[in-house]
Amino acid sequence: MAVLNSKVPEGPVHLKWSNYKENQNLVNPANKRKLDIIVVGTGLIGASAAASFAEMGFKVKAFCYQDSPRRAHSIAAQGGINAAKNYPNDGDSIYRLFYDTVKGGDYRARESNVYRLAEVSNEIIDQAVANGVPFARDYGGYLANRSFGGALVSRTFYARGQTGQQLLLGAYSGLNRQIALGNVTMYNRSEMMDLVIVDGRARGIVTRDMLTGKIESHFAHAVVLGTGGYGNVFFLSTNAMGSNGSAVWKAYKKGAFFADPAFVQIHPTCIPVHGDAQSKLTLMSESLRNDGRIWVPNKLEDAAAIREGKLKPTQIDEKDRDYYLERRYPAFGNLVPRDVASRAAKERCDAGFGVGTGQAVYLDFKASIERLGQHVIEDRYGNLFLMYEKIVDENPYKTPMMIYPAIHYTMGGTWVDYELQSTIPGLFVGGEANFSDHGANRLGASALMQGLADGYFVLPYTIQSYLADQITIARMNPADTPEFKKAEDEVNTYINKLMNVKGTESVDSLHKRLGKIMWEHVGMARNKEGLEKAITLIKELRKEFWEKVRIPGKAESLNVELEKANRVADFLELGELMARDGLLRKESCGGHFREEYQTEEGEALRRDDEFMFVGAWEYTGPDSEPILHKEELKYEAIEVKVRNYKK
Repeated sequence: MAVLNSKVPEGPVHLKWSNYKENQNLVNPANKRKLDIIVVGTGLIGASAAASFAEMGFKVKAFCYQDSPRRAHSIAAQGGINAAKNYPNDGDSIYRLFYDTVKGGDYRARESNVYRLAEVSNEIIDQAVANGVPFARDYGGYLANRSFGGALVSRTFYARGQTGQQLLLGAYSGLNRQIALGNVTMYNRSEMMDLVIVDGRARGIVTRDMLTGKIESHFAHAVVLGTGGYGNVFFLSTNAMGSNGSAVWKAYKKGAFFADPAFVQIHPTCIPVHGDAQSKLTLMSESLRNDGRIWVPNKLEDAAAIREGKLKPTQIDEKDRDYYLERRYPAFGNLVPRDVASRAAKERCDAGFGVGTGQAVYLDFKASIERLGQHVIEDRYGNLFLMYEKIVDENPYKTPMMIYPAIHYTMGGTWVDYELQSTIPGLFVGGEANFSDHGANRLGASALMQGLADGYFVLPYTIQSYLADQITIARMNPADTPEFKKAEDEVNTYINKLMNVKGTESVDSLHKRLGKIMWEHVGMARNKEGLEKAITLIKELRKEFWEKVRIPGKAESLNVELEKANRVADFLELGELMARDGLLRKESCGGHFREEYQTEEGEALRRDDEFMFVGAWEYTGPDSEPILHKEELKYEAIEVKVRNYKK
């Protein structure tokens, strides 16, 4: 049984990373050429890590299921990336970014990792500028900043509403350079099917060529997973349709502990659900909350009239509007953290004040347009407004946007130590795929920050420290290694099992049913009865999946339904673990809101005496209950308080 050892360096929090780097093990340049690293996923974390490893001299194999790394879901991040450069001179600092992140996560993140994230944030901006990322600039030529939820300073760097795309292109250029030099071998349209362990260490992966169906094995001295989150377990989410948690789930079943799976973020500014046939949701950037004001009618009869089409939002007088975030949280207003804004929207809609279908609130730019002029709003958010108009067929410059919370980011993921190494030696996990930096709620503009921090500035140090004593391990030929052969056989058996069900239900129909269970019982609000019901329903649905799923076509060719079935099979297991984790945690914190644990004002009620820990789950078999391991959270540089965004 693995034992949790976070490997946090000694010393004050602001010196831990420096102390680590000064005492780490190194690999000399000649030996780096003898060492192979596999990187699975080529979004921001994967592309930046693969490029960095190759620049250092390691030989890298990079894998993605898309036809190009440019299609990674990282491109969907719109609003910006945080850094503590304090360009606006409004009081920001590394400590304040660190504090806001820990507080925003409701004191459920590892303090040392979060401080390191804040510490390297400034270097990320310099690296991105050097890569040619076209950040917005102010009149004097300096990089511009805007505000995001959970902060009282402007620290978010941005490229209009395309920040993720531009940052990915910067990392992709570095990756392409190394591909051209022969230091990175790129495998597009390849999906990781299993992790291979030799003598207790991660030594490679088994993949499926998504065009031919061919099963192949690949060796490496270390494996890095940068495969994003698992929000699509809910079916409807802001994630790309292909986003999935299968890679980390395969690792979990091989011994990598899974931490805090119930910590899932609900984003407050998504275009509302509009029908049963919808396959995904569209995110409207949190940056819009800088200039947009969120409101609902303060009269039930006005809300009903709007829902019935008898009244337009522009006909509601100012005195008859409830700017409920500004009313409830005067210090932060519309820029409260995402979990707070999402619950507030749900509360208003549940009380009957919702608009549209009843599950929506307004995001209104009238006051900003009057104050700044429409041309300024167009310059800041024009592409986002255009996207909204194309989807909803309403002009948001004239009519308020309708928004509602939706599944977005997952704070849970593979448990990793300070070095970003899992409980399997040699398996490293970065970005959204691990749990380490965001606690129970991620602040806006921090996902891009963590991905690039891990890829450019953390893993290049920590993986080198691990590989320093691996230089005597010769490259293995998978064809001659029993562990690889066994893993390939298991993958082939698994695929054959899926293909041979030959049932009557499509993968999507079963996935939708899982999503409904998850949203109703493991969504924005949870309770003991609902979580217990979810576990029972998911078990029943998993049994039905293996009896009724229909996968047309053949495994030996391009087969999208087979790809989806593989992922949904994993989601059915992961969904149960999420419900189990939520049931265990008898408190409310961040995005995990148990209805039994709330203040008189409806805010999250933490129970620090019992639940100030990371819950890391160990897999024990398909029909056995997982084992819970606890990593106690200690805060030395921060005073733990009840979150307050009212003053």
